[in-house]
Amino acid sequence: MQKYLLIAIGGALGSIARYWVGSSIAGRMGIKFPYGTLVVNLSACLIIGFTLTYLGKRADLNPAWRFLIPIGFIGAYSTFSTYEWETLSTMRSGAFVLAALYAGGSLILGLIAVWAGTIAAEAL
Repeated sequence: MQKYLLIAIGGALGSIARYWVGSSIAGRMGIKFPYGTLVVNLSACLIIGFTLTYLGKRADLNPAWRFLIPIGFIGAYSTFSTYEWETLSTMRSGAFVLAALYAGGSLILGLIAVWAGTIAAEAL
C-alpha cells in the first residue's frame, strides 16, 4: 500500500510542477510554439535520466524512491501525450516545418538531456 501512496504523492507534485513550469514558460515565450511543453519534456528527460541512474548506483537507498520520483512524479510531469497532440495540431494548421522542428527537436534534445542526466548521476 505504501508504494501506491508514494506514487500518488509524486503524481500530485508532478502534475502541479507540470502546470507551473508549462504555464510559466508559455507566459514568457507565448503560445505560438509549445515552448512550455518542450521545456517540461526536456527537463523530465533530464530528471528521469539522473534519477534512474543514481538509484541504480545506490543499492543502499530505499527502493520506495522509485515509486515516488520516476513513476509518480515523472509519470505525471512528463507530457509526451501532450507533445504528440501539439505536433498533430501544428500539422493540421498547415505548419509542417514547425511541427517537424518541434517533433525532431524534442526527440534529439530529449536524448541529449537523458544522457546529460546519466552523466551527472555517474559523476556523483
